[in-house]
Amino acid sequence: MELLIDNRQNKIDIDDKLICMIENVVIESLRYEGFREDYEVSLSFVDNEEIHYLNREYRGVDRPTDVLSFPLLDDSFDIEEKALGDIVISLEKALEQSKEYNHSFEREVAFLVCHSMFHLMGYDHDTDENTKVMREKEERVLSKLNIVRE
Repeated sequence: MELLIDNRQNKIDIDDKLICMIENVVIESLRYEGFREDYEVSLSFVDNEEIHYLNREYRGVDRPTDVLSFPLLDDSFDIEEKALGDIVISLEKALEQSKEYNHSFEREVAFLVCHSMFHLMGYDHDTDENTKVMREKEERVLSKLNIVRE
């Protein structure tokens, strides 16, 4: 698995421990779904201002969000393709949410990465049933890595 990281924000420091945890979440998400582990995932860290712009441009939603997923997997996807898609996370929003939900910043980032990985692998939360399926998968992956709510 190749994780391409682009840090485009300067509000929150990123350390090797966080990167290692993210890599583990990406790998375990791929394993859980039976995907090969040789995919490439692009991960960009941004601030609220940039994710607000991206959310407005790509989703037509005029507010900041926590994470955006840009999957490359579709009906024309060639099994030989290596790039699975792009994940954009507002670390600023992740920090806000970790305080709001009363758990660690690391746990919030892990959840956002895991959530986005399932989007990259074709899942969505557009119905109650799909949301339930996605949440169960996310919790199983995070539990297996012992990344639990504190």
